[in-house]
Amino acid sequence: MANVEENKSAPSANEELDENIGYLVYNETLIDHFMHPRNVGEIENPDAVAVVGDPACGDFIRVYLKVENGRISAFKFLTQGCPGAISTSSIATELAIGKTLDEALKLTDNDVIEAAGGIPARKAHCSLLAIRGLHQAISNYQRSSPFPRVGEDGGEGE
Repeated sequence: MANVEENKSAPSANEELDENIGYLVYNETLIDHFMHPRNVGEIENPDAVAVVGDPACGDFIRVYLKVENGRISAFKFLTQGCPGAISTSSIATELAIGKTLDEALKLTDNDVIEAAGGIPARKAHCSLLAIRGLHQAISNYQRSSPFPRVGEDGGEGE
């Protein structure tokens, strides 16, 4: 079970005010990934791109993938979103790089929340953004060729 927390105590410098539930506490992992997001930007000549959004909160992400020998060799993103969306997207890139496409398709928002060390309950939906983008980009990649690509099936492909 993912560690989703709610805290209504007095604010600190690392908290975001939410009028509905009080203060949201971001742990050091989330703060670090927000202040220093990993893998931000575009990939030149990506193998796959996807754009997904969350109409409920207005966040969206554009995902870029490079795939080599059936593994994700690069995963970059651009996002318009809150600190939760930025930090969990950064974490998702680190989880996915180096994984096979099948392994990456098995990643869930709970994997991101666990790697983050928890996330405020009101921001748990943010962890879905990058995972949905990753899964959509992989789907786009797999549909882009009617034949297996080199290394994906152990054969030569076309």
